[in-house]
This record gives sequence, C-alpha cells and structure tokens, in this order.
Amino acid sequence: MIASSSRSLLPGSSRTRLADVASSTVKLARTAPLHRTLASVAKNSSKPPTGILLMNMGGPSTSTAEEVGDFLSRLFHDRELIQLPFQSRLAPLIARRRTPKIVNQYEKIGGGSPILRWTRTQGKAMTELLDQLHPETAPHKVYVAFRYARPLTEEALDEMAEDGVTRAVGFTQYPQYSCSTTGSNLNELYREIQRRKQRGAPEGEISWSLIDRWPTHPLLVEAFTNRIQAVLDTYPEEKRNKVPIMFSAHSLPMQIVSGRGDPYPAEVAATVAAVMTRLKWSNPYRVTWQSQVGPAAWLGPQTSDTIKGWAKQGHKDAIVVPIAFTSDHIETLYEIDIELQEEAEEHGITLKRAESLNDEPTFIRAMAEICTSHLSAVDGTPSKIADERRGEDVWSQGYTSKQMLLRCPGCVNSICAEQKAFFGRT
Repeated sequence: MIASSSRSLLPGSSRTRLADVASSTVKLARTAPLHRTLASVAKNSSKPPTGILLMNMGGPSTSTAEEVGDFLSRLFHDRELIQLPFQSRLAPLIARRRTPKIVNQYEKIGGGSPILRWTRTQGKAMTELLDQLHPETAPHKVYVAFRYARPLTEEALDEMAEDGVTRAVGFTQYPQYSCSTTGSNLNELYREIQRRKQRGAPEGEISWSLIDRWPTHPLLVEAFTNRIQAVLDTYPEEKRNKVPIMFSAHSLPMQIVSGRGDPYPAEVAATVAAVMTRLKWSNPYRVTWQSQVGPAAWLGPQTSDTIKGWAKQGHKDAIVVPIAFTSDHIETLYEIDIELQEEAEEHGITLKRAESLNDEPTFIRAMAEICTSHLSAVDGTPSKIADERRGEDVWSQGYTSKQMLLRCPGCVNSICAEQKAFFGRT
C-alpha cells in the first residue's frame, strides 16, 4: 500500500506539526534581537499588511458538478496551458463532457480538493515566521490566487484592496517554473492589474515583485529529503538502498517544451539532482511524468508506464515522490494513491508514496526564508539570511529572477512580453 501520511492527518498530528513550526519560529527569530522584532511589529501594526500572494492552479473545494465544471471550463479556456482550434467553442463542450468523470474522482478523495485548505494552512504558518524573520515589512498577510478555482485572481485583488495593501509579493507555489503554470498565473495577474489601472482602482497601483521559481532552495530540498527518508526507513536495511525511486511531475506537451523552449523539465531535474545529492545518491531513480491528456506527444516516460516497465524487469518495490507539488490534491490523492496504486498491484509491485510537503515544518521554514531573502533584496532591508547569498539565488535577484526576464525562444504570446516588462520594471 502507498505510504502516504495524508492518511494520518489527525488533529493530534496536526498539533504536533504546529508545535514543531512554533519551535522553528523561535530558532529562526534569533536572526533579529527580540526587542527589535517586537518593537518593529508594534510600530507596523497600524500600517497596511505586506501582501504575499500565493499562486497555484487550485481545485474545486467540493465535488458538485457546478464547481467541477467551472474549474474545467476555466482550465480548457486557458490558451497558455492548452491550445485548441475554436477554443472558445470547444472548451465548454470538453468541460461538460469530462465533468461527470472528474466529479467521480473528487468524490473518491473526500468530496473535493484539499489544495485551498493546505495553501491557507501553509500561508498562516509561513507568515507567523516571516513577521519575526523580517519585521521591517511586517505585518504580512497571505492572499490566495488560483488560476482555475476560487479564490480567483480578481477575488484576491479585491481582498487586497479592502485591506489597503500597497506592497505585494507574487509567490508561485510551483517551485519549478513553466510558462503553462506560473506563467499563466502571472499573465492573469498582469491582466487583472491592468484592468484595475484602467478604471483607476487603487489596487492597480500596488508595488509588485515576484518569487517566480525556487527549485533548489536548500530547505525545500531538505523537506523533500525528509519525506523520502521516512519512506526508505520503512524497508529492511538489506533492501533499503535498492528500491528504485520515481520522481513524478506533471507532464507537458512536447509542443511547449521543445517547440517553445519551456524551462520546466530542466528545473524539475535541478530539484531532483539536489535531492539525490542530499540523499548521497543512495538509490536508483528516474524522473517520470504524469497527467498526460490527449493523443499528442508529451514529456515521458509516463509514471504509469514506468511502473509497468519495472514490473517486467522483475522489480517488486518502488517509491514515488510528487516532486513538483507542494501539497496534496487530485494528482497525488487520486492519480497516485488510487490509479497508480491499482496499476502497481496489478503488476506485482508494492508501491509507497513519499508524503506531500503540506505542513512539514522544514518546508514552512523554506517558504518563510525565501520571502525574507526576497524582501530584503528588493527593499534593501537587513537580513542575515539574505546578506549571506544576496543575488546568488533566483528568489533574491531583484523584482524578479533573471530567468523570468528571458522569454522562451519560441514564445509568440505578446502578453508574456508585457507581463515580464511590467514585473521586471524594464
């Protein structure tokens, strides 16, 4: 059976994790004297919060046909993700046809996606750390902007307007950048900002910077390593380092990868290499790809095909690691925990899954340190975390990463050019 700790998310374990986070908070707060931290937070308590906009694709919070249908319709209308002929007409038809099947999948994982709940949990724990690590920009408040499910980008900006936010960081929850994921989120954010500028809304003048990728942050790598090591430790010592590991990420059409030159596969590989280095290359492994849709060529090998291939070669055990996801959602809870598990059992393989990052304390600390380094670099405020490697990491190079400013060589989307110029202030 899959070793997924999503099965053990009980109130007691949650309290234990939050206690761990609180303990980490105390340790991290030592980067600033306590009297300076408390004084700065008190001084800033009356000012508008610094907004931290967590961006992701999202998912329907219930399994109702209406909510799932709306989610699919937005997804199939997005030309930055999928390009179809007569898309405005075909997208709603495809969404309606697929809705019953996807409703059934969400019902099997508890009646909806947990991604919003996890995003809010992560954000709350992260800002509690961030207020202490970087009191100069405190208080910080998390806002959630999903691309295809509520809360949508426009709803997040409405909430920021109500709070009087004037400074915000767009923080992608995809550690590895792709034009079809983070890029799509940012294009939508840019379009919404421009709409508000045109009607003179104050939130159209928010000062923005971006954390647009973070595939090799040391604490992200440590968090993944912790999850993998927990699974490895369940095997007897004589077998432990022989079990092959699949690092599974969401696939992309080859048209996007080889046609446009999307950096996503390289950044996924960078995360995997960093994790395996930390594991001291203890096990054989492969990068695999899941969630392919339609007959066109996509990145391979597929995760399901890898299981079948290993079974033919005589493997009896395997570990799967969702390396491009920061929380549980349908691709972990249904595609891996149900579909892939069934395929593994049919082919005689015992499959175990590394738990998703969710509220893992090291991962929460990673989010807080990334924001601290970024805010310090952009705003010129002191931070021991940032000063040690300022400018060396993609999340602390300025308003955006240097990579963000470079368009894919095959890009023909004019919005991408406008969006990059806007956020990069070029």
